[in-house]
Amino acid sequence: MGDKKLGKIVKEAREKMRLTQKQVAEKAKVSTNWYARFERGEENASQETRDDIFRILKIKISYKVS
Repeated sequence: MGDKKLGKIVKEAREKMRLTQKQVAEKAKVSTNWYARFERGEENASQETRDDIFRILKIKISYKVS
């Protein structure tokens, strides 16, 4: 199970940048379906994938895998 709070932060950042889920997924080299599940908090991401998504969306928060 993923993190719904993180998913909300990611979704809000994506919408603020006026990007689609597909656009972010392509830039992060993940499937659009996986990315949509990640935004809903249904999927976890590796630290590398999470860092890529944060970079793409210009999210400046520290979020570590526990």
